Amino acid sequence: MTASKAKSSASAKASNRLSIRVDLASGARIGPGKVAVLEEIARSGSISAAGRALHISYRRTWELVEDLNATLGAPVVQTAAGGSGGGGASLTELGQSVVTRYRAIEEDCAAAARKHLTALQRAARGGASE
Repeated sequence: MTASKAKSSASAKASNRLSIRVDLASGARIGPGKVAVLEEIARSGSISAAGRALHISYRRTWELVEDLNATLGAPVVQTAAGGSGGGGASLTELGQSVVTRYRAIEEDCAAAARKHLTALQRAARGGASE
């Protein structure tokens, strides 16, 4: 890797970002961790594989899913029993909606906050603020 590629890769990792957590009146708390779990379940088709990919235990992965199920009042993941057929997991319509809506909120908020994040970064480096 050339020095310029390494520098651009490092600066891409160090970019300003916004972390969003949504607290619904139902008591549901939806943030980047739960959404990552849902996305990984959708990708892998498995709760245990999702946990492994995210470096969290099966139990913790299942607790995050169960918390969403309880606070949203309906399942976000549907499971099939294992055995010779293999079993697996997939997102319900609600689970898919949670991911889609959360990512849309995240994108809209990031766009709205971009100039403010840039100004904060400039101020943190001792530059002038807006």
